[in-house]
Formats: sequence, C-alpha cells, structure tokens
Amino acid sequence: MSSSTNIWVLLGLGLAGVLLMTRRLKRAIKQDFGAFVERLELLPPPQPAPPKAPHPLTGLSFAVADIFDINGCVTGFGNPDWAKTHDPAARTSSVVSALVDGGATCVGKTVIDEMAYSINGENKHFGTPTNPAALERIPGGCSSGSAVAVASGLVDFSLGVDTIGGVRIPGGFCGILAFRPSHAAVSNIGVIPVSPSLDTVGLFAKDPSILRRVSHILLQLPYADHRQPRHMIIADDCFELLKIPKSRVTQVVIKSTEKLFGRQLLNHVNLGEYLASKISSLKQLQNGKKSGDSKAALLSLANAMRLLYKREFKNNHERWINSVKPVLDPSILADISSSLDDSDAHIEYCHYARNETRLALNALLKDDGIIVLPTVLGAPPKLNAKEISSEDYQSHTLCLSAIASMSGCCQVTIPIGYHEKCPVSVSFIARHGGDRFLLDTVQTMFASLQEQVDEVMKSKSSSSSISKEESAEIAKEKGNIAYKEKQWQKAVNLYTEAIKLSEKNATYYSNRAAAYLELGSYLQAEADCSAAISLDKKNVKAYLRRGTAREMLGYYKEAIEDFKYALVLEPTNKTALLAASRLKKLFQ
Repeated sequence: MSSSTNIWVLLGLGLAGVLLMTRRLKRAIKQDFGAFVERLELLPPPQPAPPKAPHPLTGLSFAVADIFDINGCVTGFGNPDWAKTHDPAARTSSVVSALVDGGATCVGKTVIDEMAYSINGENKHFGTPTNPAALERIPGGCSSGSAVAVASGLVDFSLGVDTIGGVRIPGGFCGILAFRPSHAAVSNIGVIPVSPSLDTVGLFAKDPSILRRVSHILLQLPYADHRQPRHMIIADDCFELLKIPKSRVTQVVIKSTEKLFGRQLLNHVNLGEYLASKISSLKQLQNGKKSGDSKAALLSLANAMRLLYKREFKNNHERWINSVKPVLDPSILADISSSLDDSDAHIEYCHYARNETRLALNALLKDDGIIVLPTVLGAPPKLNAKEISSEDYQSHTLCLSAIASMSGCCQVTIPIGYHEKCPVSVSFIARHGGDRFLLDTVQTMFASLQEQVDEVMKSKSSSSSISKEESAEIAKEKGNIAYKEKQWQKAVNLYTEAIKLSEKNATYYSNRAAAYLELGSYLQAEADCSAAISLDKKNVKAYLRRGTAREMLGYYKEAIEDFKYALVLEPTNKTALLAASRLKKLFQ
C-alpha cells in the first residue's frame, strides 16, 4: 500500500473517530439535557398482597427540584455556598415521602434557579437546562430542571416550587402540563421557604391522567365523580398582553368548549377591571394611575406580589447572605436591595390586596367557573437575550402569574401546540380549594384542546376568520385610545370599523355607544346598546349606557328599568345605584 493511501486511511479513521465522539457527546446531552444536579433512587415499598389494590403510582418515576429535602442529602437551593454551609437533611420532605409510598420511584434532584429567585431558568453555577421544546431558548424558572426532566421524557412527572410562576412559566415554555395547587393545600414541610405567603409545591407532567393521579396523592383527595364547568370565562385583557396572535390561543379554547359543553358556557371579562372594582387596597398601589384601568390594575397586583416576594425572601435568607457572603448572581443582590417601596405600611396593603384578590376571584368563579388566560407572553426568550432582564418583560409576565399567586387559587398550564416552532400554552384557574374540579376539567378537555389545535392550524376558513378578528381587535384598541384622548368622533369611526369586521361582538357596540353619548348622539347610543344587549344579556355597561341615553331622551321609565337590571347583574354598581335613586326621587 502506498504512503498516500496510508494517509487517506488514517485521515478517514480519524474523521470517523471524531464523528463517533460527536455522536456520543450529542447523545449524552440529549439523554440528560442538564436537568439533574444529583442522581439517586428512592424505591417504593413492596406491593400489598392481593386482593388489595396495587399502589396508585406504581411504575412511575419522578424527580424533585433541589429545594426539597431528601434524608441524607444536602439540599443545594441552587447555590454551591448554600450546600457548603448546610448539613444533609435529617428527613425526607413529606410530599416526596407520600409519592414514594404511593408507588413512584424518585430518581434524582433537578436544577433550580439560584435560591429559587428567578423566572428564567438560568443558573450560572450548574448551567441552564436545555429546553427540549426550543433548544436555543430558556426553559423558564425557577423549577427549570424539573420541567426539562419531564419535557425530555427522563421522568413521568416531577416536583417544583411555584411562588411567582416557578412551575407555571417553565411548563409553558417547555410545552408540558404544570399545576400550581391552591395555596397551603399541599404540605411544604421539608421544602426551603422562599416567600411563604406565596409558595406552593407544584407539579409537572405530560399526561393529564398522571397529573391527576399524582395530584390526588399530594392533595390527599378521596375519590369523587367528575364535575363539569358551568362557566368558562375568557380574560380578554390578559390576552391583550400576548405577543402572538391571541386568537391562536382563544380559538382553541372556544372551539373545544363549544364542542364539549356548548357556547352558553363562554363568558368574557376584563379581569384587571373587575379586580380594580373589588379590591380597595389596589388604589393604594396604583402609583398615580387610574384604579379602573385594567392594565394598571394587573400591574399593581404584580407589583404587590413582587414586594411580598422580596420582603419575605429577605426575612428568610438575608441573614445567611450577610454572614456567609456567598457568590450570588448580582441581579439577586440588586433586586433585594432595590428601592421598591417595601415599607411596613406598603407591605400591609400588599397583604390586604392578597386577601381581597382571593375573595374577588372566589366570588367570580364560585364552585363551577374557570378563568382562561395566557400562561406567558409568548415564545420563550432566547438564551442570554436582553429581553429577559428588561422591566417590561418581567412586569408583564408577572401580571399573568400574579393572579393565582396573589389569590392563592389553583392553576394549570396546558400545552396547545406550537407557533413559529415555539410552544404555546393556555392556563385555567379555579377558585381557591377547587383543585379537584380544575383537574377534572383539564382531563375532560385535554384531548379536545389538542384536536382543536390541529383544526385551527389546518382550517383556511378559520385563518381568514382569525385575521378579521385580529383586525377588529386592533381597530377597537385604537378606538379605546381615541376615546381616552377625548377624540369622540374618531373613536366612533374606529369602533364602526371593528363592528364591520366582527358584527357579533357586544363590546364593540357598547364602546361605540359610550363615544356617541359623549357626542350627544343619544338615539345612536341607545340603538348600539340594544344591539350589544341582544348579543350579551349580561353586558352591564350596555344597560348603564342605554339607561343614560334614555334618560337624556326623556324615556325615564325605560331608563329606570335599565339601571335596575344593571343592579340585578351587579348589585354593588355605584353608577346604577345613584342613577336609579336619582330617577326614583324625580318621579315619585
């Protein structure tokens, strides 16, 4: 064999070796995805002898975020200095023990954001777990490793901690189910506290039946029949925050609801506006903005959550930080020492807001209602993107997670396919204590939601419908801006454009009526309100505006009836109370 041939043979062998090593490295990354900080094995007890039923979680494997104690292991809390300065746990967290006793096998501890103080999923000490659903994008935090372990198929389910979105956000970013139970419904014994008034043990899974089975163990729920929802409430203002077409999400839920339960279950609400009307303490947290403004109310609620989170985190961990002086992400130190108003008086208002939010949502949802809202703003940000640290991204993301965190209500993140190669999700919220009902609803609707994803994506007619709806919403929003700027005629023109694009939307008619009232066009206002009421019998604003228009036209008896009906729908509505009282005095 010639020397040149030998060279080519050697080069070929070398290249083959490089390719083999590359494949091995890729396979190693694919198998682990950077999800784990420690591998271990906690085996379930032996199966009971027949005729007793086997353990309910037999055959399932799970992982836990490195914030849960496991006997004999140091709980690392996402920071090496924490691990160095703390002894191994003397016992296993009660929820981990319950799951192992239920037949599941715990296989390891997963990466958590440093001291669980982030919603991004990045950890400079242990590396950022790879998001299996979008490799170049963040997995979301704080329970990033647990989400990745499930999304990559390494385990059947996993545990994390959700304080300000630590389970729901990575669930949305990684395209899996994520459950935040009602606050204090699951034991937190053996879990490092972050912010106790907000902390909740959370759960990830791909399969809704596994989510439900495991949740029943965590919540210690006895068997009961499934209950169906009677109200599916679309939080319209929350969907306005989305950075992807909102109809890509809402249409899936609407079509699934119509198919399973009928259209009569569907309702719409501006959630921020509703909360502002019910939560007196929000006025103290508005920072000079109108308390009735929906977005301002959501931002105020998010800000109250952040203040509680920061104050309670400092109370729990500032002494350790000051005494050990650990290597910490500078953003953590900057945030806990930031100039946000965390005076005792302001914190009191935050606690009031928390209590009032729970009462307000429980009143809205009762025992059979579900709020539908986005989990996250849209696609997960790219790794190391500047967007992640921007105040706009953080505050608007927390607007969505604050609703359940501040109320203590239960919430499930549900994956509904992809948009531009990134996961899309929607969230369902039920009242505090409505965990079983929420889990039943998710299991009932999950398959139908996935079917509707395909229908929405495939249907050309649906696409054109979506385009019209989006255009109508844009016109409406422009009309709202014009109205706020007191450009009444411009507002009328824009609402008219929205109505031409979507004739079945009661809000468009009601909004145009408001602009007509400002112009003194009372007949047109009355006609628009009547159109809105024919489309939505529960549109309180339409009754109020029609009552005002009729009063100005001299139709006093009809005006009184409108204000009375508004009070039937909303007994504490001050505008209706004053108007009805005024007219009664005039005509008694």
